[in-house]
Amino acid sequence: MGKLLLWAIVIVGALLVARLLARSARVNNETLRAGSLPRKAPPPPVDEPEAMVRCAHCGIHMPRSEALLINGETWCSSEHAKLGQRQ
Repeated sequence: MGKLLLWAIVIVGALLVARLLARSARVNNETLRAGSLPRKAPPPPVDEPEAMVRCAHCGIHMPRSEALLINGETWCSSEHAKLGQRQ
C-alpha cells in the first residue's frame, strides 16, 4: 500500500511539473510573437472637448464648430434657420 501511494504522488508530481512547463513555454511563445509584431503607434492626443450647442428649431445638440450662428441663435442647418424657432 505504501509503494502504491508513493507512485501516485510521483505521477501526480510529474504531471504537475509537465503542466507548469507547458504553460511557461506557451507564455514565452506568446511574448516572443507579440514582440516580433510591429507595435501600434499610440493614438493621437485628443483635443480639448468642444462645447455643444442646441439647434433652436429641432433641439439637436452638435459641436459648436458644426453649428450655424445666425442672429444670435444656433441652428443645425440653413433650412432650420429659415424655419425659425419651433413653437
